Amino acid sequence: QVELVESEGGLVQPGGSLRLSCAFSEADRRYDIGWFRQAPGREREFVAAESGLLTTYADSVKGRFTIFRNIGKNTRYLQMNNLKPQDTAIYYCVAGQPTFATMNKTDAWDYWGQGTQVTVSS
Repeated sequence: QVELVESEGGLVQPGGSLRLSCAFSEADRRYDIGWFRQAPGREREFVAAESGLLTTYADSVKGRFTIFRNIGKNTRYLQMNNLKPQDTAIYYCVAGQPTFATMNKTDAWDYWGQGTQVTVSS
């Protein structure tokens, strides 16, 4: 079982920034890491994912969100800039071994974090 520990989200004004982190154990470094989100009344949707040196983003966040790692630490980050009210959702860190073509599919990921609330509002 892979344990994913997410940082707290928070309340941010439109146009603001927030960074989420996802920590995992040394034994789980072989897994790819991604992020999904779910807004109230909506289905869970893909945000971003990393596999080795490759990253992929949903069109809705491209250019605003960046997934990156801290070299030497078992942590991945999701830097979110220029946040919009429509980014309000529970964000989930995920781990697994999807193919690049399936990274945006919820069922391609094996492990999910507990989720953290991000609210963008003035």
